[in-house]
Amino acid sequence: MAQPRMLLRRLCSPRLPSRRPCRSLQSFYLQQRCLPRISQRPMSTGNPPAAEIDHGLLGKQLREEWAKYSQFPTASKASEFAEGNKVTIHGFLSNRRVMGSQMMFADIEVDSGPAIQVESTYKKNGSPAHKALRAMNLYSPVSVTGTIVKLHPGDGPSFSESFPDGISRIDLDLDSIQPLNIFPKDIIISKDAEIPKSKRHLDIRFTDELRTRLLARPHVGAQLRQTLVRLGFTEVETPILFKSTPEGAREFLVPTRKRGKAYALPQSPQQYKQILMASGVRRYFQFARCFRDEDLRADRQPEFTQLDLEMAFATGEDVMRTVEALVSELPAALNSRFVMAKHKNGINGHFHPVSRSSPKPSKDEEPQLSWPEFSTPFTRITYEEAMSRYGSDKPDLRIPFDIRRVDRALPRHFIAKIVGDVKDPIIEAFRFRPDFGSGTIPRSQVMDSVRGLIAGVMKTLPEALAKNPVGQPAPLLVNSEQPMKGLSSLGFDGYVNLMSGEPGLEDFADVQDGDVLVFQARENRPFSGGSTPIGLLRTLFYQAALEQGLLPRSFDFKFLWVRDFPLFTPNNRDDPGQGGKSGFSATHHPFTAPLTDADVELLATDPLKARADHYDLVVNGIELGGGSRRIHLAAMQEYIMRDILKMPHGLPLKGVEQFRHLLEALRAGCPPHAGFALGFDRLCAVLTGTDSVRDVIAFPKNMKGADVLVKSPSAVSPEQLEVYHLRYTAIPLPGQQEQEES
Repeated sequence: MAQPRMLLRRLCSPRLPSRRPCRSLQSFYLQQRCLPRISQRPMSTGNPPAAEIDHGLLGKQLREEWAKYSQFPTASKASEFAEGNKVTIHGFLSNRRVMGSQMMFADIEVDSGPAIQVESTYKKNGSPAHKALRAMNLYSPVSVTGTIVKLHPGDGPSFSESFPDGISRIDLDLDSIQPLNIFPKDIIISKDAEIPKSKRHLDIRFTDELRTRLLARPHVGAQLRQTLVRLGFTEVETPILFKSTPEGAREFLVPTRKRGKAYALPQSPQQYKQILMASGVRRYFQFARCFRDEDLRADRQPEFTQLDLEMAFATGEDVMRTVEALVSELPAALNSRFVMAKHKNGINGHFHPVSRSSPKPSKDEEPQLSWPEFSTPFTRITYEEAMSRYGSDKPDLRIPFDIRRVDRALPRHFIAKIVGDVKDPIIEAFRFRPDFGSGTIPRSQVMDSVRGLIAGVMKTLPEALAKNPVGQPAPLLVNSEQPMKGLSSLGFDGYVNLMSGEPGLEDFADVQDGDVLVFQARENRPFSGGSTPIGLLRTLFYQAALEQGLLPRSFDFKFLWVRDFPLFTPNNRDDPGQGGKSGFSATHHPFTAPLTDADVELLATDPLKARADHYDLVVNGIELGGGSRRIHLAAMQEYIMRDILKMPHGLPLKGVEQFRHLLEALRAGCPPHAGFALGFDRLCAVLTGTDSVRDVIAFPKNMKGADVLVKSPSAVSPEQLEVYHLRYTAIPLPGQQEQEES
């Protein structure tokens, strides 16, 4: 009942006498001090017929309040804005500057328009408008009518039919002002006040960075759609209510009134779009809503949007070129309407978009920038190269140091110091060099800064590194005032070998004071998963250096393709996979084609060595999306599911039979095809300078998967469960008991 109470308190007079509580619906409204007279009658169990409604229930005062706040003049059009003309503007009263009893100025906040400054003077034997403006609560929505005193020229378009182009500020002489609702005084808005997540509507309204990111998001989507239509793609909507199939992630089930039957929300439109290829749709795209019951983090939501596309008679290379053309047009589209406002303090992201029609940036922002062009074609590297050079399958190319394998140059005694109980380990290292600009900073300050960096990183190591059974990181600070430049723990042979400049060791040949050499061991086995221990360290050192000003922050966008992933990955506890008995699952999904004929041969001999014709688009350490060439032959698809993954077959509700619809579509002469799914939320977050997709989603879920604004998910009553033939059980779900105990 909190929302009606707030609404009525705003609309009604606070001077009405309160009434004692009683059980009827009418008395509830009396408690809210809104109704002076209401006939007392008991609350019925249902809604009364229309003829029996007592229209006096609303009360005369409330009807008057409704008429006062709902009738207002139409806003003026852009063509009416000229100096000396009288115009009407709708917006929010955002600021007021009282210059004395005779004069005041106020600011009216409008969406996608110039700054509006209203001047009001006490004239004509006491101006009602002047009194109304002075008494009005800040942040209230208003309709303002006044005479244009001055139009200040600017260089940006208005992006609104309400205002002319090329105007940065409008000065109005106030004639009248009408409130359209009242912003209550019990909601405190100040620069330092933290808006709770349960008040997302206030967060959007009063946080400039959040609001402008939400404004930029549809602009990005419109440009993507325009490009795809120009390239001959057809937009097709696919169902949200799907069926349960083991594609790789956990699903959300939707119960039905049919006993034992349930829908599943789609993890992606993958199967539908492949069926569309068999249906003769040559080029498909869709802004698709997807749902995955996964552990959450800053770049992941249980429901999200992806730009999905598929191309018939195409290879992976065709898809990558199409995606490059798609993405490369975004900077020009964004620059036509926004500029990048770069933050000095890095709060709420590194930068955020600002409309070109907005006023100048605040003092907390540096001069505005433009989005740089994305040069194509993007860099292409293999999964093996990404993991060996950068320690990640989504490398950040802005980081100015790579990883090198160095165990051949190191003596046994040093290896023994940094390695746990692992035989024949691989030792990798990178050289971190801080950037102190012109070099005028005293040497002692340089060394102290770098020591602080090392201490901070080592103190905040994630558990995967702090308790790594292979061994903890070993950072060494180069210091020319110490023996062997501070690297004496390497021993003489290790020092000489590392400084030799041999192929693969060139980064270590010219070390200087303030450099940090970071060593980390790993097991000697093929790469798997998304990162290596030293890859995590590389990112940690870079992020810490940015925060401490030891490296300059880059506002470039470094795109690349990572391809040739393993077709299969050993099972783990986190991902359900496809439920087969092979001990491994499809790395991405079971519809991905092997890369070459040699990889097809490996299916029968050593499937874990087979590579996939899969490609991920990465920018600045973030995976924006992934795609692959698909298996278009039904026999090959069934062979991989049944004989390689060893999914159950011959059972109506499990394994291979769950994909019978797809197999039948492939059997009907489906052409070769390939596709891609671009994470639209992540793309918008990257382009608008934030690390969290929650900053580009109007009403996101938190890290626990809850929407704290509307309080979802909510409890389900026994009556609701009965409709869907469900009931609560005390039997713990798989893994639930272990999780509760931990």
